Amino acid sequence: MKLIMAVIQDKDSALLSDELVEANIRATKLSSSGGFLRSGNTTFMIGVEDDRVEEVLNIIKVNCESREQYTTSPVSLDVSLDSSIPYPMQVHVGGATVFVLPVESFHRF
Repeated sequence: MKLIMAVIQDKDSALLSDELVEANIRATKLSSSGGFLRSGNTTFMIGVEDDRVEEVLNIIKVNCESREQYTTSPVSLDVSLDSSIPYPMQVHVGGATVFVLPVESFHRF
């Protein structure tokens, strides 16, 4: 058995949740927040048998899109200009960060 922990962007949470239910895969959703953009994330904890790991990884890959997004920088990048003017910068967001961990035992009460 494996524990799959997937950190995804909130925008992809509902779609991934629906697809996991359709595939009869149980998951626990936890609210979390990102570091760089300080944006909302959702962490899915999914316990599955070893033979279903690839299926779950594929569902995550298909439903959690990476995208480009603009954000303002917290500091000015040009010292000759007023440092209080934020500059928009393009960043890569979305997708999924996934950890697959071995599980010694699993109990449901």
